[in-house]
Amino acid sequence: MKYGFVRARALSPKCLPGDPAYNAERMKEGMAEAAKEGVELLVFPELSVTGYTCGDLFGQKLLINAAEEALKELISASEGKHMLVFAGVPVAAGADLFNCAAAFAEGKLLALIPKSHIPNYREFYELRNFTPAKEGVSVIDYAGFSVPFGREIVLYHQEMPAFSVAAEICEDLWAAHSPAEGHAAAGANIIVNLSASNEAVGKLEYRRLLVKAQSGKCLAGYVYADAGEGESVSDLIFAGHDMIAENGSILCESAPFLGGSATGEIDVELLEHERRAMNTFEASSEGYMKVAFSFPLAEGKLTRKVDPTPFVPEGKELDRRCGLILSMQSSALARRLEHTHSKTAVIGISGGLDSALALLVTVRAFDLLGKPREDIIAVTMPGFGTTNKTRMSGLSLMQATGVTIRTVHIGPAVNRHFKDIEHDPEDRNVTYENAQARMRTLILMDIANDTGGIVVGTGDLSELALGWCTYNGDHMSMYAVNCSVPKTLVKSLVDYEGRRAGGRLEAVLRGILNTEISPELLPPDEEGGIAQKTEDIVGPYELHDFYLYCFVRRGFSPTKTLWLAEQAFEGKYERETLKKWLVNFYKRFFAQQFKRNCVPDGVKVGSVSLSPRGDWRMPSDASAALWLKEAEEL
Repeated sequence: MKYGFVRARALSPKCLPGDPAYNAERMKEGMAEAAKEGVELLVFPELSVTGYTCGDLFGQKLLINAAEEALKELISASEGKHMLVFAGVPVAAGADLFNCAAAFAEGKLLALIPKSHIPNYREFYELRNFTPAKEGVSVIDYAGFSVPFGREIVLYHQEMPAFSVAAEICEDLWAAHSPAEGHAAAGANIIVNLSASNEAVGKLEYRRLLVKAQSGKCLAGYVYADAGEGESVSDLIFAGHDMIAENGSILCESAPFLGGSATGEIDVELLEHERRAMNTFEASSEGYMKVAFSFPLAEGKLTRKVDPTPFVPEGKELDRRCGLILSMQSSALARRLEHTHSKTAVIGISGGLDSALALLVTVRAFDLLGKPREDIIAVTMPGFGTTNKTRMSGLSLMQATGVTIRTVHIGPAVNRHFKDIEHDPEDRNVTYENAQARMRTLILMDIANDTGGIVVGTGDLSELALGWCTYNGDHMSMYAVNCSVPKTLVKSLVDYEGRRAGGRLEAVLRGILNTEISPELLPPDEEGGIAQKTEDIVGPYELHDFYLYCFVRRGFSPTKTLWLAEQAFEGKYERETLKKWLVNFYKRFFAQQFKRNCVPDGVKVGSVSLSPRGDWRMPSDASAALWLKEAEEL
């Protein structure tokens, strides 16, 4: 597909043990349907051509020959289907019989990969029939082709080499030393598993855990096709539990006993980026054979959901994540307070989201340390743009948390400062705005010095990314608790803490959540409302957080980012709007690195941090030309 995605399907068609012709017909039907839907990688279960539960029938030459003939039909049927197919088949080679994954595409058999770990315990007795894979890759004649035969094989698409695939079979996943580790090191971005894992109480959950872990450990996509309907139920039952995973996450899976099929797109471009970023991922293709295949790649939209809020999980996971993040922030602040022997924590309260979150974190930290909340000095500093609504919200928040309240009106001091620097207060330029922010920081720092405390910063990750902070103003503090929390997540954290606390505090926080985001550095409008609305100036934070995640965490190009944004925000933003703010994101991100290169300490809580001492190192004068050129030409 476009932009490094591979549409994969794990399919468990109905089978009849011992009837390869019947099974091949069902598999051909599955191939035809998959081709219509743009599937590029199709995986059938273990021994899907014969059925897994044939037992000693695998000792019958008639069945082995019939399986070869059935595979010939499948290979022929693959011509023009534009997909790489894996089917399970027993293969006789010399005096041995191997349980194999046959890989084929466009009417050509590409490789035969034998199973490495042959289970012979409890309900399994495969050693009775099959031989484990041997070291090395040889060439054998099978189904009218001379093909590579061996475990150490990686297949790759000639036009998109990142579409690289290797196979393991059922028990290989469960073994302590699985082939997948070597496959991934040799460059396979996708591991397929042709499986016949019988169902038992508790096994489904464990199987899912193994698939997630294997894909995460190997930094790979993982396509797991399980035997299902039609397999013998003499002693076992198979549920057709199909799964597709990517780097530790299940993208999709089938419900047991409901005609197994799972379809999803694996981002092989992302997997390559992750492997490059993780220097402990050791690449080695020694002993491996690379086999090329080619067909036109599919077009179309993704079937997997593109999350418009990648920093904010959904459902029950959101509350769990919020609780964890608040614990991380407050524990980190508590450690800093202890280390500096701080008597107080000083924090500026604006009545907005960021300062509300910082105060909630500080309250938690003081509770952890057993320190009285009265030693939290919360300072409200009304200025030229402060509205009555935000001022009252700030006061109500401070009262509800039981902290010490101080009010300092900054207008007179700022006006004196304007006189000193000969600035006309009617000229409401950047000096007019930034002087207020710097005055507030001066006040907080001096109060902290006077009370033996530290200033707790309030700025968030999104503001750092865009440079939406005043240098040496709100940009500066003695510990920045929100520095790796993006704006879209700030809202969720404040909401969570409000629901947890209940009562008056929840009501106050609900009002803050419903207030428009603003630095309030320009005078209110004629109705006394907020005149300076941040998202009207820099763009919607939900878009910038999406772009930030794609750029820093995923390493995506502007083209891929916009394509994904169109799907994530379909029906909400037009393409031109998405492009406008994407261009703005790159401009601001590159231009504002100098602010990020000297930020205060602050704990990393998520997968993205812009601290120069942590995850993001970038010269302040790096050129944005490459990214802007691509974005502007979209």
